[in-house]
Amino acid sequence: MKILKYLFLLALLSLVALTVFVATQKGIFDVERSKVINSPKATVYNYINDFRNYEDFESWALEDPSLNFTFPNKTAGNGASFYWTGTEGSGNAITLKTKDGESIQQKMKYDGTEADVNWTFKDTLAGKTKVTWKAKGTMSFLFKIYTALNGGSNKVIGTIYEKSLANIDKNLDYETKTYNIKVDGVVQKTETPYIKQTFTSEISKINKNARIVIPKLIHFSETNALQTTGKPFIIYHTYDTTTGLAKISICLPINKEISTSSGSDILSGKLNGFEAVKTTLTGDYSHTSEAIAKTTAYINNQKIMPDLSWSHLEILTVSKLDTKSSSKLLTEIYFPTKPKVVPVTTAPTTEVYGSQPDPTETNTTTADPAATNPAATTPVVKKPVKPKPAAPKPVTTPPAKPEEDEF
Repeated sequence: MKILKYLFLLALLSLVALTVFVATQKGIFDVERSKVINSPKATVYNYINDFRNYEDFESWALEDPSLNFTFPNKTAGNGASFYWTGTEGSGNAITLKTKDGESIQQKMKYDGTEADVNWTFKDTLAGKTKVTWKAKGTMSFLFKIYTALNGGSNKVIGTIYEKSLANIDKNLDYETKTYNIKVDGVVQKTETPYIKQTFTSEISKINKNARIVIPKLIHFSETNALQTTGKPFIIYHTYDTTTGLAKISICLPINKEISTSSGSDILSGKLNGFEAVKTTLTGDYSHTSEAIAKTTAYINNQKIMPDLSWSHLEILTVSKLDTKSSSKLLTEIYFPTKPKVVPVTTAPTTEVYGSQPDPTETNTTTADPAATNPAATTPVVKKPVKPKPAAPKPVTTPPAKPEEDEF
């Protein structure tokens, strides 16, 4: 019994000593890890900038099936946030400041542990990205004990970061490289009324801007009891790869034409029906330039006349608002074309036996130049008339006056 008592006292003293040791520690940690990700910088930045992706790459989230995530309306950019709860605790994170494509600053809290988190992104050779993930903060008492028993905060938190960075690389490598481009050919687009916001944007930021503008258009339509009739789309009035700029209208189709009040940043319009070459891109937006190149090649090979009065149209059939998986995005691209002009052929002249045509007769009837598809005029046919025995010359019936087409 004495031995057991001594062992119990020893264990108690050890626990007290550990508690005193942990309690006297400052509990400050400063951890940093880096990894080269096999994806373009813009793709990596956009992926990490959206909290909806964290449950897919954070190692602690993947290893704890009890976690439940809550995402508000804003999950990317300044002011974005998310929350989680689980059997081992709860926490939240908020994005404080971003520098597009360059850095992200966040604040994260987890059961008394708080950290200032910083992400930086640097281009490397061959289109890859060096990601540096740094966290500095203070640990709760329980987390200090946990790290003390498992090799220290640098090892515990550093291991989480290393695994998570590897998951980012693996996920993006699959998501960005899994795509398909199909040129569907010439189609006819019907007219569409819509509400819109029009501005000039950097081409690389168009999809980011769309994720900001589209919810505003949806809110406007709901507030004003407008019925939407399809998926959002982007009209590219200009598309200049030299300057990297495009004038665009981000649109939401509605069931009728409307008038907006003066000074509103949301305007209305109507997209007239047009003929176009359609291409379907399944996958990440980074492949849009390849889809455009294949569409242009098709237009040239088929000797189709493009309509150069504007650039093209993109319908976001499945967008980032619908799925967080880049490989499941679906974008329909329409390049406007000029309809082929079908030449009007003249009907063959019917030969009249027993009479000669009057060489002074001419047909002065022409098609209406304002008509989109000129109709063929009714050919004048001279009917043969049997000569009367008493007449010195045959008599021909005057040509019938053609009926005029109504346009």
